[in-house]
Amino acid sequence: MNVIVNGRTVDLSENETSVADLLERFNIRKRFSIVEHNREVLKKDSYENTRLADGDKVEIVHFVGGG
Repeated sequence: MNVIVNGRTVDLSENETSVADLLERFNIRKRFSIVEHNREVLKKDSYENTRLADGDKVEIVHFVGGG
């Protein structure tokens, strides 16, 4: 299955079916992220239950520390 993540096509495995799986793939912590799925901003507690489908568009914004 292919989804568009931040403007780039990403090929997901059969086991990567949710927004939470996608965040895990990119090593992004849910606590520090904002996700838009098909133009709808998701609540963090819905990441596990939001299923991805072929062609979905996902935008991920995450915060990183440093200095």
